[in-house]
Amino acid sequence: MLLRELLEKLETIKVCADLDMHILGVSYDTRVIRTGEIFVAIRGYKHDGHKYIEEAVEKGVVCVICEEEPEISVPYILVKDSRIALSIVSAVWFKYPAKKVKIIGVTGTNGKTSVTYLIKHVLEKCSSKKVGLIGTNGNFIGDRELPSELTTPESFEVQKLLDKMVLENCEYVVMEASSHALHLHRVFGIEFDIGVFTNLTPEHLDFHETMEEYALAKSLLFKSCKNAIINIDDPFANTMLENCTGNVSTFAVNNNSAKFVGKDVKLFTDKTEFCVITVGEINRVEVNIPGLFTVYNALAAIAAVSIFEFEIENIITALKSSQGVKGRAEILYTGQDFTVLIDYAHTPDALRSIIKAAREFTRGKVITLFGCGGDRDKSKRSLMGEIAALLSDFVYITTDNPRTEEPADIIADILSGINESYTSYKSILSRHEAINTALAGLKSGDVLIIAGKGHETYQIIGEDKIDFDDREVVAEYFKNQRIQERKVSEEGLELSGKAWSLV
Repeated sequence: MLLRELLEKLETIKVCADLDMHILGVSYDTRVIRTGEIFVAIRGYKHDGHKYIEEAVEKGVVCVICEEEPEISVPYILVKDSRIALSIVSAVWFKYPAKKVKIIGVTGTNGKTSVTYLIKHVLEKCSSKKVGLIGTNGNFIGDRELPSELTTPESFEVQKLLDKMVLENCEYVVMEASSHALHLHRVFGIEFDIGVFTNLTPEHLDFHETMEEYALAKSLLFKSCKNAIINIDDPFANTMLENCTGNVSTFAVNNNSAKFVGKDVKLFTDKTEFCVITVGEINRVEVNIPGLFTVYNALAAIAAVSIFEFEIENIITALKSSQGVKGRAEILYTGQDFTVLIDYAHTPDALRSIIKAAREFTRGKVITLFGCGGDRDKSKRSLMGEIAALLSDFVYITTDNPRTEEPADIIADILSGINESYTSYKSILSRHEAINTALAGLKSGDVLIIAGKGHETYQIIGEDKIDFDDREVVAEYFKNQRIQERKVSEEGLELSGKAWSLV
């Protein structure tokens, strides 16, 4: 592709390059750069791409897009915002794949992953078409899973994924749109067919600083949507509505003015039932995921898929066959008369929601085990401690992903929110040990919530990413328990045989 073709939609400040030069690729990461590519110098959390221009040139780039003039001799394009530039040239490079599929973006603090999975499942059932998904738990092209590191990848990866999905005949793409991705222009230039807002609670305030700024970042999605689906039970719904430029549809549980309203909610250990009331219709809905939050997630999915004019009866039938999402209110089979539940809850509101959900179906006590991530918003730690203590019968505080912080310091922050008069608690530094201790103490009818890591299969300690899966720890515990029970049984039989031989 010629440089002039790559820059056809880009606003430039200065062009110091031959516009007829051939460009063999686009890159923003010098670790994977190839000869003949153009290098886009973007500013990241820890690294500034402008400092790597010389390295990029040594590796064979033929031109640089940047916000400040390079210190070395190299053809370059000066722009105001290189992140926006990366989004634009990436779209051009892949020939605008977003225009070739129907795209649904889902934003909010909690529920993004569950809503995207529900929408994907329902669309596949209702349309019999292949659906792509980009999100926290992974990227999917139909049933084929691809790895993912970020909730919403960098703009080049987004366009690359969309291009793959187009080539593999996806008709729809459902995408989580994080506040970081929206603020940092990772989805800049994409016109979404539908944008969905789930809710907004304190999170990422180390990045956005205030809830107002956080809300404004989320609302950017609705400035580039043909249709908006808004949860009007949420206090920040107005911020989203004020920024909508397309058609608006609403859902709620507590506001009867919404287009889709959830009523007569019935919560069970393994499912949720409710009535969805919309214009001229009342339909009973059943979803195999426990908790009131499932009502909101299902309403969001119903409202979104309805935009594509599928019959609501078919949407509801499809919802009933959904099996939920790994790490989101995921119940582990243990063969015991108690419940072990894995959930990604890592914000105050998400923790509150999952504990309340467990409280509504438990016959015994609710035990909550959680930690907080290091190098992230510290303000939520004491609040999560307070919530867990107020709503649980017992709390285990342990590590999550401490990263470069001292695990004991993170636990101390959590403990600062716990009043000992609320409930009993215990802090155990080792997450493995904490889970085993919690499992050992469970009684009939109890529910153990292992919160915070959800789908993750690792822990980040310092700069190292080590294998760690809450599910595997639980499975290992019960495997060892069965081995021990078998050993005791065999020893009992052996002793019985010896006693018999003495008679």
